Amino acid sequence: MPFPAGLEFSAAGDDSRPVRDLVRDFTAKHVIPAAGAIDESPRFPAEIYREMAAAGLFGITVPAELGGAGARALDYLHVMEGLSFGYASIADQCGLVELVGTLLAEHGTPAQRERYLRPLLAAEIFCAYALTEAGAGSDLRGITTRAKAAPDGWILDGEKIFIHNAPVADFATVLARTDDGLSVFLVDLDRCGVSRTYREHKMGQRGSQVGGLAFDSVRLPPEALLGEEGDGFALMTSVLARGRLGVAGLSLGLSRAAITAAAEQAESRSAFGRPIGANQAVAFPVADAVTEYRAGFLLAEDAARRLDQGRDDAPTACSMAKLYASEACVRHANMAVQVFGGAGYIQGYVPERIYRDARITTIYEGTSEIQRLIISRWLIDTRGAH
Repeated sequence: MPFPAGLEFSAAGDDSRPVRDLVRDFTAKHVIPAAGAIDESPRFPAEIYREMAAAGLFGITVPAELGGAGARALDYLHVMEGLSFGYASIADQCGLVELVGTLLAEHGTPAQRERYLRPLLAAEIFCAYALTEAGAGSDLRGITTRAKAAPDGWILDGEKIFIHNAPVADFATVLARTDDGLSVFLVDLDRCGVSRTYREHKMGQRGSQVGGLAFDSVRLPPEALLGEEGDGFALMTSVLARGRLGVAGLSLGLSRAAITAAAEQAESRSAFGRPIGANQAVAFPVADAVTEYRAGFLLAEDAARRLDQGRDDAPTACSMAKLYASEACVRHANMAVQVFGGAGYIQGYVPERIYRDARITTIYEGTSEIQRLIISRWLIDTRGAH
């Protein structure tokens, strides 16, 4: 049973329909049929990412002249939602490429863009976004990885943990401390002194590879510096709003998948002589979930439009969208498992995978607690300014 007409996406305008149709068709053909097997393996589905690149689904907001799609943040939201409806790990890769691609497009030199950006958007190489350390997660002031200036460039030392794509990436954007503050470096992961320290075994989104990176006196050329020395904090935080909008979209896709599965089960499974959906105890939680999904999508679309308009309140709006959509999708995944009953707890049934995939959404790209901190500070600061 398809998602009800008019609720699959909210009324974003006819100009968004081609993107939504493209993602819907791509997901049906390439993502949904492969999701279960990827999750069970788990493996890195490079072949799907090459198909995504060929379809123009990497670098959604990167300018077309740099190899991207040249689309809007609103389109990026729709792409993330549509891909996640099929499998969240596939959307997760799209989001990672969007962040790194945006950094390279906005701050890279022509040589850096040619070496890294175009091959990244073509899925010829893969990237990692290396911020987190044992003592530095949400608080980037705790970064201890250090890059020392040398006559022939830089010497990088330190260790990163919980890094998306670390086991499979060809290069990483690495946040490190320099004499002038925090700086960002483009590090080829086949350089002498770079080690892939481990691969995590995760609860969910198992197609997304996560692991550690260690840097032991890694020599980098001068051109490895992205942007200006000391601008690393500003560079990394400049893409956080887009990252949070992406997770909002990913969460909404998971919600739609959970609601669709629950509605199908409520219609097709019978108990006591009638479909279980005829019972309010089953029907009402599904009704609540689809209402919350629609509310979340409207909130996320509003945040995307503010981002496209360059408004000062866009980052806070993206935090609101990420907070609401992620916490709602955890509830919706739980609801789907409950509607399926014992089957919802069994591997191979869609609600079981969605339940595991949903849990990380309230943690990565800034925990729910961090989003509440951002929103509350914005509210108090705004009120205090008047």
